[in-house]
Amino acid sequence: MTAPREASAPGAIAAVANRDAVIATVRTLIEQLGLDTASDGMAETPRRIADMYIELFEGLHQDPAEQLRVQFAEGHDEMVILKDIPFYSMCEHHLLPFHGTAHVGYLPDGRIVGLSKIARAVEIFARRPQVQERLTSQIADSIEEVLGAKGVGVVIEAEHLCMTARGVRKPGSAMVTSAMRGRFREAENTRQEFLRLIGR
Repeated sequence: MTAPREASAPGAIAAVANRDAVIATVRTLIEQLGLDTASDGMAETPRRIADMYIELFEGLHQDPAEQLRVQFAEGHDEMVILKDIPFYSMCEHHLLPFHGTAHVGYLPDGRIVGLSKIARAVEIFARRPQVQERLTSQIADSIEEVLGAKGVGVVIEAEHLCMTARGVRKPGSAMVTSAMRGRFREAENTRQEFLRLIGR
């Protein structure tokens, strides 16, 4: 994977995709839907949509492990939790957003990671075409592997526009997924402590 980049960096958008080709493709899609890309309101819409998707999928070109490798030796061996992490992702089935909150906990094995790095790892995994089940597992597996944690728990709750804005159209419905690794899976008291502390 390439090194993380700033979304606003000059030339960054063109560096990860053929931006002109994406713009042309979006323009064709809009026109085939019967919309007028020559109107004042839509003249710049193909560019805006192309740049939006390139930004929303920037996690494809970033490595969350790089964030988690910034660690500190510390004797703390009790549960560490970062909860209510907001995220936005894109359902790979309809390319519609799903958004919600992630709760991440782990049991250190001699090393801890800055909490902002956990949030950043969540963000990188979310900024890809996703399904919520995979997103949950990827976060848990990455923290377990890179941090060498004795246990990891991840719970995600999200609303999916592919269900609320189209199809069955059930706004307010939320999907909850969890991934438990190590002690969080093996020891019920550890798992229950995690779920209690995140308010579930």
